[in-house]
Amino acid sequence: MKETKLGEFEEVILLLVGILKEEAYTLRIAEEFESQTKRLVSIGAVHSALNRLSEKGFLESEMGEATAERGGRRKRIFKITAVGERTLAEARNFRMSLWDQYPGFAVDFVSGF
Repeated sequence: MKETKLGEFEEVILLLVGILKEEAYTLRIAEEFESQTKRLVSIGAVHSALNRLSEKGFLESEMGEATAERGGRRKRIFKITAVGERTLAEARNFRMSLWDQYPGFAVDFVSGF
């Protein structure tokens, strides 16, 4: 049976694929990860996560057009599958249910406190 749970890093990578849409290729995902999290990440770590997510059925990919900026090479563009969308929703719902139960953060998000 395939593993269907997401680790934190995989969840962030999957979210970034959804955010980046047609620009969701390995290098761009790594750049966006660093921009959003303020943490360094290796291309290899992103590539491994993308492969794992694809193997789990959460992502699919296709080759984009060749570009002059890449010396005529094509980019592999990733896209979230319906299963990936469902898994993200479940992860979000689970995290929100935990936050809702945590008494230390009874915060009114409109006013800030």
